[in-house]
Amino acid sequence: MSGSHPYHKSCYKEQNHPRCDVCRNFIPTNAAGLIEYRAHPFWMQKYCPSHEHDGTPRCCSCERMEARDTRYLSLDDGRKLCLECLDSAIMETLECQPLYLEIQEFYEGLNMKVEQQVPLLLVERQALNEAMEGEKNGHHHLPETRGLCLSEEQTVSTILRRPTIGTGYRIIDMMTEPYRLVRRCEVTAILILYGLPRLLTGSILAHEMMHAWLRLKGYPNLSQDVEEGICQVLAYMWLDSEIYSSAGTDVASASSSSSSPSSSSTTSKKGARSQFEKKLGEFFKHQIETDTSPAYGDGFRAGNQAVQKYGLKSTLDHIRLTGSFPY
Repeated sequence: MSGSHPYHKSCYKEQNHPRCDVCRNFIPTNAAGLIEYRAHPFWMQKYCPSHEHDGTPRCCSCERMEARDTRYLSLDDGRKLCLECLDSAIMETLECQPLYLEIQEFYEGLNMKVEQQVPLLLVERQALNEAMEGEKNGHHHLPETRGLCLSEEQTVSTILRRPTIGTGYRIIDMMTEPYRLVRRCEVTAILILYGLPRLLTGSILAHEMMHAWLRLKGYPNLSQDVEEGICQVLAYMWLDSEIYSSAGTDVASASSSSSSPSSSSTTSKKGARSQFEKKLGEFFKHQIETDTSPAYGDGFRAGNQAVQKYGLKSTLDHIRLTGSFPY
């Protein structure tokens, strides 16, 4: 019975029992007879607990699990990318340069211009890890390194041409070339992992640009939580400016096909963003806000609180003098 209405058990189950967003089956009951499921804290994707351990892939960008009736793109380093994130993914070094210019303009708008020309290279995961090992003064990074601000002279393998998508949604024809980095100032290059959506690529780039700015402006060796914290603040501010700039505009790209390799060019213009891309930007902000690590999470929250209270310039002046955030 449901209220005063009788149902067949099968009809009641069909109407009321939750289905898994991954396998589309009814979510099973646990040993106590209760319906137990997992849910993503942002996307609220509900799924059977077993999918956390059965090898079900997650998108390396938005973290959503691959449903059985969808296909994710397999990148050559083992990462998976959902087709909605693929829609604005940046795949090669040349393709990333307009975004780099936008973020340089964002820094100029904050009166934080980086005068030196720092090369930006899009690289594969292996090249990023090798470059990180070549750094003498090891900087602190997330468990999954997606960006790097280099100080040492190295030869880095960069992605020369946008790879094509072959059968079975796999990357083929990856073309790279060695790029010799020469030390002309405190920073030799910024490296970003390829294959991430524009907003994620941009937030990583805004973070690494802050590392570069701090080094080029002669800031003293900062503690991990202060340096990573203020870099995350700049990444967050850039995401906020991107989401705010597109609010209330007519979105031409909402109807663009997610399979079109050139559709990312439409998303590089402010205001021309799909509803999903706006939601994705909110997710990346949510990730920064809720990070549990001492450096990236607690550091961001302390830095953001200082910037909200005293402003960015006063916060940076205080960091230069004391090596800590003002409170």
